Amino acid sequence: MVTHVPAEATGDERGALLSFVEAQRGAIRRSLIGLTEEQAASRPSASGLSLSGLLKHVAETELNWLRMAQQRPNEAARTEDTWADSFRLVGDETVERMLQLWDDVAAEVEKFIGSVPSLDDTFPLPDAPWFPKDGRVSMRWLLMHLVEEHARHAGHADIIRESLDGRTAFELVAEAGITLIRVE
Repeated sequence: MVTHVPAEATGDERGALLSFVEAQRGAIRRSLIGLTEEQAASRPSASGLSLSGLLKHVAETELNWLRMAQQRPNEAARTEDTWADSFRLVGDETVERMLQLWDDVAAEVEKFIGSVPSLDDTFPLPDAPWFPKDGRVSMRWLLMHLVEEHARHAGHADIIRESLDGRTAFELVAEAGITLIRVE
């Protein structure tokens, strides 16, 4: 979805990267406009993904990356036994609660990124087969990864929403009052 991401002030790389992260967050949030909990939890495509499940996944994923960058334990860490629950609401979880969690995480990310001395500062990657041994990434990499992660799932959300009720991302952007840019 092409929306206008405000230009950063000259030399404000942090602001620019955070704006692009927020633009992708917005795309996922907008996919939920006007849906009931049941609609948000439905799985209309072959993938088995739901909008509420995607919402929970991106909120928890962003929290996980934030905690890695902060080098703090993740209070919402998943185990092999609870991994599937990261893609569906369970118990008393609701879309509203997941949106609030994500808003809280987003605010914490912005505050944290604003506090690091440099986007070149690094943090260690966990020991996992998909990461290089003793790997480290920068704060800049973290923000670019969040753009990538959220954009991937925003695309999933577009397809799921259109499958649910035919509403497209363009319609939802217009309903939300977001400025579009035209690409020709």
